[in-house]
Amino acid sequence: MEFFVSVVMFFLLLNYIYISAAQTLIRDSCKTAAAKDPNLKYDFCVQSLEQDPQSKTATSLSGLVLAPTNNAASKTINVKGIVETILKSKKYAPSTKPALRTCVKLYDDAYGSLKEALMNVKSSDYKSANMHLSAALDEPGICENGFKEKHAKSPVTNENNVSFQKILIPLAFTNML
Repeated sequence: MEFFVSVVMFFLLLNYIYISAAQTLIRDSCKTAAAKDPNLKYDFCVQSLEQDPQSKTATSLSGLVLAPTNNAASKTINVKGIVETILKSKKYAPSTKPALRTCVKLYDDAYGSLKEALMNVKSSDYKSANMHLSAALDEPGICENGFKEKHAKSPVTNENNVSFQKILIPLAFTNML
């Protein structure tokens, strides 16, 4: 019985050390990235990555890039769905319909870029991943600008801001590799 307790305690200690190392990697990476890019919000970066089980298993910055790239792709599909739901509900100012339709196309384009970036990250081609992440990063802002041009309030400002941050994290990390 003592042996069993010792083995369990050993694995608990090992797990604690492993999780602690992952948290340090996440916090250090976010700190460095936020210092290099004033648009990146440190707290958002840490919270986003610490909530993701895939990030918690990363042992290096290159391993950490994959999780936020996946998160960005998921968020992009989510925001596209929100915009499509708004369009279907017809609960928007008629002048915003073109901007909403443009946002759907922009988020399609962003998702395509993020899928390419994921393939690049998996093959350790960070230069190409950076290029695709940069392309995807532009889309939430362009979506927002479509509403500003119509002098209309965007119904997805918050989602666009979150999406921008979600894409900025892996972009900042690939810039550090």
